[in-house]
Amino acid sequence: MAGQAHSHDRKHGLRRLFVEHPQALGMGWAEHGAGAVRISAELISAGTACLIHAAVPGWFTETAGRTVARLHDHMLKRRAGAANPESWPDYEI
Repeated sequence: MAGQAHSHDRKHGLRRLFVEHPQALGMGWAEHGAGAVRISAELISAGTACLIHAAVPGWFTETAGRTVARLHDHMLKRRAGAANPESWPDYEI
């Protein structure tokens, strides 16, 4: 009996980690993952631009700000177009 409870807890934990969040946003795991990879690549690029800007202030003067504004707009549009926008958080990652 204890083994069944442990198995159930593990399955619920895996479901919570891999299924619940994407499903709450109306997405599958792969779709959510692809979006997260895209956003992370843009943020890494913006962060790299910031590091270069710190060394050479005349370079990449607006890159990070434009990236953040574009990503914010993208996320707001995805939320507005979702089947269940009320269940989306105020922010998404």
